[in-house]
Amino acid sequence: MLNGPASAGKTTTLMAEYSSRLGEAVLRSRTRAAERTARIEGEIANKVKSEFISNMSHELRTPLNTVIGFSKLLAEHEKRNLKQQDVAEYARLIQDAAGHLLSLINDILDISKLQSGRYYIDEQDVELEDILETCIKMHSKAATSAGITMTAKLADGLPVMRGDPSKLLQAISNFLSNAVKFTRDGGGIALEARPRDMDGTDILIRDTGVGMEEEELKIAMTPFGQVDGGRSRWREGAGLGLPIAKALIGLHGGSVDITSAKGIGTEVRIFLPSKRHVSRMQQRRDLSLPQS
Repeated sequence: MLNGPASAGKTTTLMAEYSSRLGEAVLRSRTRAAERTARIEGEIANKVKSEFISNMSHELRTPLNTVIGFSKLLAEHEKRNLKQQDVAEYARLIQDAAGHLLSLINDILDISKLQSGRYYIDEQDVELEDILETCIKMHSKAATSAGITMTAKLADGLPVMRGDPSKLLQAISNFLSNAVKFTRDGGGIALEARPRDMDGTDILIRDTGVGMEEEELKIAMTPFGQVDGGRSRWREGAGLGLPIAKALIGLHGGSVDITSAKGIGTEVRIFLPSKRHVSRMQQRRDLSLPQS
């Protein structure tokens, strides 16, 4: 029997060999797990891409077909003896379809710029009350036409903020548009805005729409994500409105929190910092910098 230094040396060699084999086994296991994860993620990505291409093709073709079809009728108006009211109606349909198409293209360009970090905002002093009132006017007619009751409660003294008025209008409008789109006849939408001390403004948009489960909400907040990817979905859309709106609020130093329940509705809570709050935070950052 070996003992002493020889025995200790053999034990050390066995332990080293065991450690080496164990390390190799762990590495192989991790490699297989990584490959499996990559394969699943690739399959999901391919599915999402396929659904996106299919749905975007449908989204783009619908307004294009409207433009082509009614413009052809207008081009043949003398042969068809169209009435003046028909000409006006066809022109309106073409204009609506072209506007929808332009909106889709702008959304795609916006999300591309946001994801690449090449999106810039034109900062200036902004009165949020004016933007919110404009948003309400923009969507109240669509809500009424859909049989939806829309109410608004804007507190006095909303603090001035720094931001891009057109981008803030786009963001809040996207949230309101989504609420109108997914609230059925007889439902309601409520918008509230109140100051949070002088730090900023809290905006609440609450609807009694179809609502979403937690997993569905995650999909809805993903660019090009659509909770119902099939052609039978009861509302059209490219799945860009919510991600763009959240990103635009983030560019203004704000935050968005969305909660939703299936069959009950959705609540969007937005915080936008005031000009004073941003200035104070900037001063703190400047003071924290090392002095030369």
